Amino acid sequence: MFFRLASVLRRAPVTAAAASIALHNATVARAERAAPAAWQRTDASLLPTLSMAEVSKHTSVETGVWVTFRGGVYDITSFVANHPGGVEKIMTAAGQSVEPFWGLYRQHLQPKNVPGASQEHTPKDHVAEILAPLQIGWLAPGDAAAAKARSPDDPYANEPARHPALQLLSETPCSAESPPTLMSDSWITPNELWFVRNHHPVPRLAEADFSLAVEGVGLRPRSFTMAELRAMPKVEVAATLQCGGNRRGGLDEVRKTSGNSWGTGAISNAVWGGVRLSHVLRECGLDLNDDAAAAELQHVQFEGVDGTKASIPSSKALSPVGDVILAYEMNGEALPPDHGFPLRAVVPGHVGVRNIKWLSKVTAASEEAEGVWQRGMAYKVFNPSVRKLDGIDVGSYAAMQEMPVQSVVLSPQPGTKVDPDEDVTVRGFAWSGGGRGIVRVDVSADGGETWHTATLADGSEQPRNRSWAWTFWEAEVPVKGGEPVIVCKATDAAHNVQPERAESIWNLRGLANNSWHRVAVKTEAEE
Repeated sequence: MFFRLASVLRRAPVTAAAASIALHNATVARAERAAPAAWQRTDASLLPTLSMAEVSKHTSVETGVWVTFRGGVYDITSFVANHPGGVEKIMTAAGQSVEPFWGLYRQHLQPKNVPGASQEHTPKDHVAEILAPLQIGWLAPGDAAAAKARSPDDPYANEPARHPALQLLSETPCSAESPPTLMSDSWITPNELWFVRNHHPVPRLAEADFSLAVEGVGLRPRSFTMAELRAMPKVEVAATLQCGGNRRGGLDEVRKTSGNSWGTGAISNAVWGGVRLSHVLRECGLDLNDDAAAAELQHVQFEGVDGTKASIPSSKALSPVGDVILAYEMNGEALPPDHGFPLRAVVPGHVGVRNIKWLSKVTAASEEAEGVWQRGMAYKVFNPSVRKLDGIDVGSYAAMQEMPVQSVVLSPQPGTKVDPDEDVTVRGFAWSGGGRGIVRVDVSADGGETWHTATLADGSEQPRNRSWAWTFWEAEVPVKGGEPVIVCKATDAAHNVQPERAESIWNLRGLANNSWHRVAVKTEAEE
C-alpha cells in the first residue's frame, strides 16, 4: 500500500497531504540527523505521515495489519502468521500502539539497565530487526496522545487510564472485559488486564486522608487509618472475582436481558494482600463467645466511598477458613484506582459486587445492607418465565452470594481454523463459588456427543473446600470435518455440574450464566 501511495505522491502536485509530509519530514530531519533508530527504516525520514484514524482501520489481513511504535507506523501483515506468541495475541494490538502490550510482555524489550536503553520502550535487537523493514510511515504529530477531552465539571473527567487490550462495553461508568486471547497467558491476571465493573465515577483518593469506619452489633465504634490497618498482621489470598453478569451475552441469545452483554471476560484472578476482616472486628471488641451478640450478628455490611453498599452473611465474614480480607494490595502492588485504592473488601467465592471497592465503612448488623445492589432486583435471579416484576416481592428473593460452577474455552477462539486430521489443543479455565474445587472438566469437539477428560493444571493444587482461585485446564481433542463445536463443562467438589442449555437458566437480569460454553471452529477442509 505504501509503495502505491508513494508513487502517486511523486506524480501529484503539491497538496495539503504532500505539504503535511514535507513538514513532518523536515521535522524528522532536524530532530534525527544521526542514523535512524534500529527499529526504523534507513529512509524513514522520507515516509508519509498517517493519522491514527487511518491506522485504526487496518485490523485484519484483508485490510493490512498496522501498528504504531515510538511515533512510527508499521505494516506487520507479513509477520502476523509467524508471531511466536500466536496470531490471536498479536492481533489484539492491530490498529493501535504496541507499546502498552509490550509493557506487559517484556520479552520484546531491552532491560532498562542495558546500554542504549532508556526509560522509554526500547526493543531488543531481534525485535528491531523484524520491525524496521515493516515501517510504512510516521504517526501524525499529536495523534499518539490524543484523548477525548471532558468538561472539568464532568464527573468522569478524572477516570484512570486503561489498557487498550480491555474490551470496553461501557465507558461511563466503565465496564470492560479481560481479553479472552490473553487470559490464559498467566494464572495470575496482570493488574492492567483485570476486568473492570464500576457503578459510578472512580473516586480519586489520597491514602494519607483515608479512614475506615467500623461499627455495629457488639462493636466499639472505631476509625482506622491505612497506617493502622497496615500495622496489623498481613495475609495474602489468591482469589478469582467474577461479575454476576459474566457470559450474559449467552443469555441474550435466548432472549434479551437487562445490563451489559458480557462475554466470557468478566472474571480475573489475583493475589490479594491485606488484613483479615475478623481481625479488624476483634480490634473493635467483637466477642464471639457473647451468645446474645453472636445471635444478633447475622450480616456484615460494606459501603464504598462511591455509595455502593452490599453485605455478606456473618458466617462467611467471621469464618477462620472464609478468608475474607480488607485488601490494600493486588498482585504485590497498591490497589489500582479502578480496583478500589486504597482499600477494598475481598470476599473469596462470592459474586463480584460483594467485594466492595473504595471501602469506607464496615457495619456488623442483624440485617442485610440497604440499597439496590443487595435488596433490589440488580442481583436477584428469577425463574425463566418472569419477564416483568409487576406483583413480585423482589425483597423476598435471596441476593446472589456464592456463584455456581463455571468453565470457559479460551483457546481456540471462535472461527479459528483447525486441522481435521490432528487433535486440537483446547485450553480454558474453570471455577466454582464457595471455595468448591474443580474435580473434573469434560471437553467435546462434536457439540457434546462424545467427551474427553481435560488435564487440570494451575490452580488444581488448591484445597477442595478452599479453592478461591480458578483452575486452568487443557485437553487434546479429535475433530472431524464439517462445523465442529467445542464444548466444555466442569464438575466441582460438591459434584455440581454445569447445565447444558442457557434456555433453562435464562433470567430477567441475565445473571449466573454457567451453561455449557460452546465455541464454533472451522476445519481447513471447509475452506
